[in-house]
Amino acid sequence: MDFMRRSAIALTLGALGAVAAATWSSVATRRTGSVEGLRDRNTRRSAARISTTSRGDLDRTVATMNERLNRNPSDAAAAVALADALLRQTRVTGNAGLASRAESALKAVLADEPIDYGARRMLAAVYLSQHRFGDAIREADRCRTMRARDAWLEGVLGDAHLELGEYDAAFDAFDRMTAARPDAASYARASYARELQGDLAGALRLMRMAAEATPPQDPESLAWHHAQLGHLYLEDGRIAEARREYQHADYAFPGHPFAAEGLARVDAAAGDVESALARVQGILAASPTPSVLALAGDLLARLGRADQAERQYRLAEAAWRVDAPEPSRLARFLATHDRSLDDAIRLADASDRHDIFTDDARAWAYFRRGDLPRARDAIAHALRTGSRDRDIRAHAAAIARAVTK
Repeated sequence: MDFMRRSAIALTLGALGAVAAATWSSVATRRTGSVEGLRDRNTRRSAARISTTSRGDLDRTVATMNERLNRNPSDAAAAVALADALLRQTRVTGNAGLASRAESALKAVLADEPIDYGARRMLAAVYLSQHRFGDAIREADRCRTMRARDAWLEGVLGDAHLELGEYDAAFDAFDRMTAARPDAASYARASYARELQGDLAGALRLMRMAAEATPPQDPESLAWHHAQLGHLYLEDGRIAEARREYQHADYAFPGHPFAAEGLARVDAAAGDVESALARVQGILAASPTPSVLALAGDLLARLGRADQAERQYRLAEAAWRVDAPEPSRLARFLATHDRSLDDAIRLADASDRHDIFTDDARAWAYFRRGDLPRARDAIAHALRTGSRDRDIRAHAAAIARAVTK
């Protein structure tokens, strides 16, 4: 199961999750857009001293903007630039706590100047990276009363609605964003919309446009886009093309975890599980996340190392419960790994998300528990967008076979 594209709205982390990864995240997760799409001219001017978004420059940005904010906590431009850099670092390091630092900096500005537009719109992106989708929608709507024609806000609204499973509203917002401002951020969102509707060719074309529209001075976003291209090729069974894109991502931003994880998945798909595991162990040493822990468990299980796999699964489950709480993703993990099916159903039902992946988790948990009527209803919801997601399609086929017996 590939959790990589569901994290932050990279978008976001899924997010920004869906706005940034991942995130944002995220969205994506797959994050449904890239961080550079969250930055307007004011943000770029405030970060004029930043030469690139390389790992070293991101570190320097954080240090420089922290110094400015220590001198003047109401420095809105510094707070916005700091938040942008921290959200990118969240995507690169998997450290969800960085988003809280971004939130604190922005709220300090807004406490002094509640109508500062740049700080308020970046706060919406932070909420997305934290999977606070309702808060992101409310913040974006507040910004719309200030600048109704800001296409960037359509991306925030679309990301949030998408993560909540409100697909018509999400796709409409992405269409408005693309029409008003065709750029890397809008192309990436349009790509994810196509993917969710089963159009991998269209998704690839649009993600390629997003990558080509990203400037070389933004290597972190370049890596993100090429990693998404790798994912799409892998979904389409084109292993060589997927490897090429993940290698491009690693070249653009050496050590980017999405590139490393993608290459591990390519190795596993090609049957080289040992190499895949070696790559994953490298990621875990640098930036462990629940999804990578789960992947390590899957690889160890394929190698017949059940005890070690179980250890990784327990760590992944604990992380999704405590360190980086994501009830929807935890529900899917529990369901697909036959771990506490009742808990998987409870988590899915309690979530405010009604996206196809949460519906799939609910369906598979019902199926494994032997409740075919509820499994059939839930999988029908998971199929409603036409997605070609391999897990959803495999689960749907298994449930259909069981129902017709």
